[in-house]
Parts: sequence; C-alpha cells; structure tokens
Amino acid sequence: MSVVINHIVVHCHNKEASASFLADILGLPEPTTFHRFQVVRLDNGATLDFLDSPDNEIVWEHFAFLVDESDFDAILSRIKMRNVQFWAEPFGTRLGEINNDDGGRSLYFKDPNNHLIEILTVPYGGERLAAKYVA
Repeated sequence: MSVVINHIVVHCHNKEASASFLADILGLPEPTTFHRFQVVRLDNGATLDFLDSPDNEIVWEHFAFLVDESDFDAILSRIKMRNVQFWAEPFGTRLGEINNDDGGRSLYFKDPNNHLIEILTVPYGGERLAAKYVA
C-alpha cells in the first residue's frame, strides 16, 4: 500500500477567484466545481479544494509545488506578467530574487488569501532526489 495525498481543503474569501488565480499561475486546467468546492487538479491526481470560509477568518497556509525547470520558467513568467511579488525565501526579505540553494531553484509568492505558495525544482535534500519526484 502507498500513502498519497488525495485532496486538501483550502479556506479562502472567494473560492472562484482563489482557485482561478492558482490554476492560472501554475498553468493548470481551469478549476471545476464539486459540491461546495472549486477544485484545482494537480498533475499527480491530487486536488486543492477551495472553500469559502464561513466566518471569513483565514489562517494562512504554505503550499509547495515541485515543478520541472521548464515549468518553473513558465510560472515565473506568469508571476512577472501579473505583477505578483515573489521572494527567494519565505520571510519576504529577498524581493524579486530566486533561491538557488539545494541544487535547484525556488521562489515564494502569496495568493489572494495570503497563503504562501512555493515552487521548487528540487525537493529539500538536494538534486540527488529530484529524479524520483519529477519525470
């Protein structure tokens, strides 16, 4: 038996806008509706299920996406075209920079709900693990 993530519920202020923002930036298919959720399907079959927060209180979360080099370039291009601020680290002190630590590239940006989104080309631990996760 293997254990994999099937879906994660992402609380937000506007599920349509939030799901569309992330799908657009990451270059994923348009979100779909499933019951009360706006669903963004990832390439591995897992989904992010956006749900409007009933009390309008959103606690930010961190979502990290492993991408290949060409997808990283495409995502960075969309981030820049949309004037979305990004940082080389999660603390927001290296504005407009890319992190090159650990044998790959990564960056962080925020979605409309202040969730911290990370894209990285190599999993933590270095390049030696990359082939296992990215085809």
